[in-house]
Amino acid sequence: MLHGSAARPGGDRGGNRIRYCRAKGAGSLGRVPRLSEVIAALDDLWPAERAESWDAVGTVVGEPDQEVTRVLFAVDPVQETVDEAVKLGAGLLVTHHPLYLRGTTTVAASTFKGRVVHTLIKNDIALHVAHTNADTADPGVSDALAGALGLRVVRPLVPDPSDPEGRRGLGRVCELDVPLTVRELAARAAERLPATAQGVRVAGDPDAPVRTVAVSGGSGDSLFDHVRAAGVDAFLTADLRHHPASEFTAVRAPGPVALLDAAHWATEWPWCELAAAQLDEISDRHGWDLRVHVSRTVTDPWTAHMASSSAHPSPTATLPGSAARAPLDSDSSGAPN
Repeated sequence: MLHGSAARPGGDRGGNRIRYCRAKGAGSLGRVPRLSEVIAALDDLWPAERAESWDAVGTVVGEPDQEVTRVLFAVDPVQETVDEAVKLGAGLLVTHHPLYLRGTTTVAASTFKGRVVHTLIKNDIALHVAHTNADTADPGVSDALAGALGLRVVRPLVPDPSDPEGRRGLGRVCELDVPLTVRELAARAAERLPATAQGVRVAGDPDAPVRTVAVSGGSGDSLFDHVRAAGVDAFLTADLRHHPASEFTAVRAPGPVALLDAAHWATEWPWCELAAAQLDEISDRHGWDLRVHVSRTVTDPWTAHMASSSAHPSPTATLPGSAARAPLDSDSSGAPN
């Protein structure tokens, strides 16, 4: 990561300011890039045409000719991360999630998303989104998740048919260097992923051995058929719903697959560090005076988790608005009353 710079006297050359970058070594020069140059680099990493047709990726706000000296990466384009970008003095905020995924008819500041837009524009901060085009990239969101968990990536879970090398695609199939139990893998995920109220939920035998793992950052229960076909021992993802998870775990052939359900935000945050490192390397290669930062602001919406006091409801549990239900009796017909 690049840190610190001092203005160089007489630093205007060809319309671009030249700055002395201490992080690049004494006496080295760095050119301040324009937004259009940085966006072009991001588009090379995550081409918009590789996003899903329903997605909303690319630059949301921003003046192409403005100079950018700081970039902030975050998962969510919410007011907290925008305020962080303002405080940092960033000229560009790059997020994984879109601001307007389903479109809008207003950017009024009276709406929370409109306020985000107004804050960005008033402070000359551009917003760029890399969503499903970053999910399937090589490396992408699931590579970063696998790396955070210490897993060795073998192949994509759902390969991109347009990639002749078979490296791009959704999710990743991974191997463990040393087998773990489901419980141990869940504990590793809880320790290594950013802390959230949810933590990591498990469906399956906690003591079952795990040698192969499928991972997919973000919502993953639409991938169950691919997970089953991959023949893995466990699947770590987010946003698992009751019915799909229940039906998936009920099918034990050809073998049981444990489910590990982490917070959506936590499974995608490692991508911010990966993406920042990629842009940092590009900046060094081009000789840019650009400092790249990763937001540590937790934007997971859940703030607390109360564990159940017991595994099963009490048989004398009080129903809402009533006293404890009396024991069932039978009438003369034998039906419960």
